[in-house]
Amino acid sequence: MTSAVDIRAARREDVPVILTLIRALAEYERLQDQVVADEASIEAALFGERPYAEALIARCDDHDVGFALFFHNFSTFLGRPGLYLEDLFVVPQARGRGIGKALLARVASLAVERGCGRMEWAVLDWNRPAIDFYRHIGARPLDEWIVNRLTGDDLQALARSDR
Repeated sequence: MTSAVDIRAARREDVPVILTLIRALAEYERLQDQVVADEASIEAALFGERPYAEALIARCDDHDVGFALFFHNFSTFLGRPGLYLEDLFVVPQARGRGIGKALLARVASLAVERGCGRMEWAVLDWNRPAIDFYRHIGARPLDEWIVNRLTGDDLQALARSDR
């Protein structure tokens, strides 16, 4: 790959590409068994009546080589919105060309344009190349915070307790 990288907002017709990149990310993270998303769910989440997230596509030499998927969150302490980067992925054969940094910079640019007070994301603790990259660009880990998650039956049980 030798040409410039084009980064653009994802469109509805990009849904198959986004799902392919999500599956490639899951394979890299050794989490393939957790991907239950399909084209319909991705399309609804990104382009449905109430979009819940946005995505950027990185394209180089007529190939889709990466994506970033993000959504707004909110900081009560700042009193301002933020952007949460759910996924950032560049296919292995396109790495080392600044595509990941370009995607991250575009998300940061959107955050600034939208008046966001911060941008956040998580990284697996074993992913040393990503951790080093994020530190290199100025990101700092929040070691004092523990991420919590409810899914499946546990989420359903807690929701039922609201009745």
